[in-house]
Amino acid sequence: MSTLFEPLTLRSLTIPNRIWMAAMCQYSAAPDGDRTGVPNDWHFTHLAARATGGAGLIITEATAVSPEGRISPYDLGIWNDAQAEGFRRITAFLKSQGTVPGIQLAHAGRKASTERTWVDRGAPIAPSEEHGWTPVGPSAAPFGPASTTPEELSDEAISRIVEDFADAARRALDAGFQVAEIHGAHGYLIHQFLSPHSNQRTDAYGGDFAGRIRFALEVVEAVRAVWPADLPVFFRVSATDWLQETGDADREGWTADETVRLAKELRARGVDLLDVSTGGNVPDAKIPVGPDYQVPYASRVRAEADMPVAAVGLITEPDQAQAILASEKADAVLLGRVLLRDPYWPRHAATALGGTMPTPVQYHRA
Repeated sequence: MSTLFEPLTLRSLTIPNRIWMAAMCQYSAAPDGDRTGVPNDWHFTHLAARATGGAGLIITEATAVSPEGRISPYDLGIWNDAQAEGFRRITAFLKSQGTVPGIQLAHAGRKASTERTWVDRGAPIAPSEEHGWTPVGPSAAPFGPASTTPEELSDEAISRIVEDFADAARRALDAGFQVAEIHGAHGYLIHQFLSPHSNQRTDAYGGDFAGRIRFALEVVEAVRAVWPADLPVFFRVSATDWLQETGDADREGWTADETVRLAKELRARGVDLLDVSTGGNVPDAKIPVGPDYQVPYASRVRAEADMPVAAVGLITEPDQAQAILASEKADAVLLGRVLLRDPYWPRHAATALGGTMPTPVQYHRA
């Protein structure tokens, strides 16, 4: 049987196959009122379709731990009980299909207060505009020329955000999620602290490697403390800012070497799997996008940090995904846009590769 269709056990949780759905923002929640950030029928239908399609694990879109932590006003959140309640119908259905429900806990930091991607290409929303607010970050350094300058976080504010992550994890557990993924990638708040490109602090949360990873480790420790010992915690990382690799030696950024060092620290604090992506923190970075372009970073973490990893990025063909696992470059694949195009990709892959997976009883006549 193809490795893609073998189960993977992390702590006491067994995920039925290695084809997982990555977090992808839908920008479809209410931006204000008592339904702010609450999942609705779109979110249910979107995620439920991928469960019936055979994904072994589904990770929700970046789900904000506080209102100001949203990327856009239309993001999902889990900072209140109404939002947690809204997720229960989704997690229950995913479980009924044999799919493990996971949640990505996130804070956008300086990349917050933006439009939906299909409106002015996700342009920043100024604090003075409707639904806008002032972003926060490790330093008062905007993401790009058109971005709002963020407010530099005080030590007290950093501590509150750490608590927000822990509170969100508690609500996520109550809502029925079985995997908590901490979003430390793609130029959002945790990544902003990690990278010297965006972290210009000279206090205990900046400067050297130990200072820049401090916030990430505090968030992990806070989430792990409230998450059950028998359920896994993931961490999504951007393995590189793509500065050194593309010859941009004049600017300092987060590197693959630092990712391996961070992975060892995360593993020691109870992180069970690293979800390895790249980029997102430097808007003009030159990224050599192509099939498997991020897989070597996952493979390196797996080998050098002795840690399970998931590979992502332009993985579109069943044979391609199977080759990644068969060559032990990753333990699972996280698929994104290909699952938007084809919710039944896992079932089609099973047919192509001779794998097997359960079929909903309603479809047995097919």
